[in-house]
Amino acid sequence: MSRAVQTRRLREHIASLQTMTRFVLATLALGSGVYTYLGVRSLLDGSATIIFFAAIIYSVSVSVAMYGFWTYLIRFLPEMRDGGSRLSLVGIMVVGSAMIVAMSSWLNAAALAGSAAVEQHLAVTLEDYTADLDQAHSNALGALSLLPDIQRASERFARLAADEQATGALTGTSGSGSVVQLLTQMSAQMNELAATIEGSRETVQLSFAEGQAHLATMRTLVSSPGQIAPRSDAFASEAVKLTGVIAALEQTSIAPSVMRAAADLSVGFIAPVADGNSADLAGRQDQVMATIRSSVEAQSAALAEAAGEILAQPKVPDRRYVPLTAAEAVIRYASDFVPSWAGAISIDLLPAVLVGIMCVVHGAMRRGEDEIDDADRITAGDLLRSLDLHEALLARRRASADIADDAPVDGADQTRREHRPAAENVMSLTLGERKRSDP
Repeated sequence: MSRAVQTRRLREHIASLQTMTRFVLATLALGSGVYTYLGVRSLLDGSATIIFFAAIIYSVSVSVAMYGFWTYLIRFLPEMRDGGSRLSLVGIMVVGSAMIVAMSSWLNAAALAGSAAVEQHLAVTLEDYTADLDQAHSNALGALSLLPDIQRASERFARLAADEQATGALTGTSGSGSVVQLLTQMSAQMNELAATIEGSRETVQLSFAEGQAHLATMRTLVSSPGQIAPRSDAFASEAVKLTGVIAALEQTSIAPSVMRAAADLSVGFIAPVADGNSADLAGRQDQVMATIRSSVEAQSAALAEAAGEILAQPKVPDRRYVPLTAAEAVIRYASDFVPSWAGAISIDLLPAVLVGIMCVVHGAMRRGEDEIDDADRITAGDLLRSLDLHEALLARRRASADIADDAPVDGADQTRREHRPAAENVMSLTLGERKRSDP
């Protein structure tokens, strides 16, 4: 296929696609405007009438701006021949595309995936609250891990008191004396502390069950069908209740009380006066009570250290549920909705592909025109007009010659005219190189 034929066909195709190009641009602008309308409605507050007209005006403005922007580019950019002008328009296209994404694409994405993004926000928040409830429950139950040690210490004091009373295992003299009284007292204190810890178990379990019920309701709201706005409001209400339950669990922890009780074991240790009938028995009782005092101090230090480790565990962070609109959610969780973002941006920037196609086609036509001979540049209409002009010039020359022949002449001029060679009736015409205009 010759360059002339290719160039001619490309021009014909461009001319035939003018209507289609306008239709494509108008359709894309209209589609973007519709989704922009749906997206902008979620951002506006007020009466239904105000929201409707405000969203309509904004979406129409976006559609008109997009259509005009891409129409200008698709007309002017392919016609640019020098690199500077072409680069300038490309830069303008990049800036305009960024503005289109800023004013329209994110709203399109909100219309396409806004509800799903809000549900994603609810699901993420639900996971956070679930972790908070588990951590608060774990902190509240931390003191229960001390219960076996306290019970063993209480049993040990009680067993020593029984052995001392029955066989005099500590002082060598059986019976109920000061040592038995002291061991029984320490066993009773340990039992009281164990009962306090055991009693907190039921309170913690009740609070945890209440929190689990709120979490179940929140899960139902996340996964249930229907409009997202009322579900989000109900979710917020449940989140407030769950926050109260978590705070109550934090206050229910018995670890601070255990730490204070452990300190009281040694600080508040009161040993009875030895009541032995002899000085030897009283001395032995004093020695055993001193040993018991050392054992109580060691037990107190161990319990205080264990309670301190429980208190050192990370606290549940303060959390507050923040509702998000569809437009805000689709931006925060953009990485989870890449296909929706790609579709929203593509519907706005697809005309850039048409601009690129037109640039390539016009470039190919210009390269073809540079290689076309002068004869190939002349159309049939140009040739017919040239023939008409040629005939008109010949007729004018004949008329001039006839007028000259009729005029009187002297003898010398007559002799020169008779001997002058006859003029040729063909006149060469030089047609300047011209470019064909678009049909």
